[in-house]
Amino acid sequence: MSAEILRVHPDEPQPDRIDYIVSCLRKGGVVALPTDTFYGLAVDPVNLYAVEQIYQIKTRQKHKPLSLLISSLAQAYELARDTDALLDKLADRFWPGPLTIIVRAGTKLPLRSTANTGNMALRVPDAAIPRAVVERFGLPITATSANLQGAPECTNAASVRDQIGDRIPLIIDGGPTGRALPTTIVDLSLGSGRWEILREGAIPTHEIVMTLQR
Repeated sequence: MSAEILRVHPDEPQPDRIDYIVSCLRKGGVVALPTDTFYGLAVDPVNLYAVEQIYQIKTRQKHKPLSLLISSLAQAYELARDTDALLDKLADRFWPGPLTIIVRAGTKLPLRSTANTGNMALRVPDAAIPRAVVERFGLPITATSANLQGAPECTNAASVRDQIGDRIPLIIDGGPTGRALPTTIVDLSLGSGRWEILREGAIPTHEIVMTLQR
């Protein structure tokens, strides 16, 4: 069965369509939607069946945690534990935007949603559709890229349909995404004020270093 494709305005998402997306997530469905980098696969991270579906769709290794989209820094503090001033510095400078921050997970998410690592990867996207979904849903949503393992990331709904349209129920067409680079990933889970850049992406390494050394 082919995925339903639903057009949503990228800058002013229609509330009734956001409600429809949220209803699909609440039923355990997998939804492909645009972010500010690539299209991602969204599920309810508390629904372990839905989380498992993502690993199966992507043929993703199960020791790799899924990244999560949130709507604000305040939500990050609700989900994380053992945070410090480094999170504030990065969030103030780069959120909303293409920066993924790894922190220690609190107790609101099942351990399985962290791939049993106890860590989670968070970001506030600079894109109206996923932020509207998170705000209406009241929980973060997963955001792993909507592509098969080893295949190119998708920057439009048609590419998602061609790769995995027969594996998911719903694709949100919000037009092309704004960037062709992945997020930069910074690990703050090390503790004691330590940090590490795991991947340089849309935000250059030197900007991260300058921000954290202020």
